[in-house]
Amino acid sequence: MRKDDSGCSSGLDRIRALAMDVDGVLTDGGVWWGPNGEEWKRFCFADIMGVSLARRAGLVLALISGENSPLVDRYAEKMHIRHVFKGCRDKASALRGFAGAAHIDLSEVCFMGDDVNDIFAMEAAGFCACPSSAAAEVLEYVCAHGFVAKASGGCGAVREYIEAILKARNLAPRDVFLLRSPE
Repeated sequence: MRKDDSGCSSGLDRIRALAMDVDGVLTDGGVWWGPNGEEWKRFCFADIMGVSLARRAGLVLALISGENSPLVDRYAEKMHIRHVFKGCRDKASALRGFAGAAHIDLSEVCFMGDDVNDIFAMEAAGFCACPSSAAAEVLEYVCAHGFVAKASGGCGAVREYIEAILKARNLAPRDVFLLRSPE
């Protein structure tokens, strides 16, 4: 995706759906284990608001994670994300399944990931994005084909991308916030 004269990535207004990896995109990629074996992940409230804005703007959302963590389910429940794929080795296949279930053409779907196992889904999607903290090979691919957020994973990269989509649609985040969120 190329930058237009205004500095925005062209074509973002055509995105109808956003599928995201979790670890390294919605989180900083770290994991904490408690003394009893419990797993903890840190999610960013800027990204939480961004996801809420995306829903309010009518984007269909999905989580596609290589991990089979109950925290992915918890995040999806909190954010009302119906399409959840966990334990995925083939994220491109999961992305195609999501697009089919949502009745959205892949050319109108963006995949946002951060590591080499995400590149195949990025290639299958019509749009791709990554945080600035993505692996070098992902940054190289997305620099040529998509949107690289200035923010790192788990620190507002998702919010930054969603705001770019809203801007491409001539929507202000504060106006979108006032829209009723679909349940």
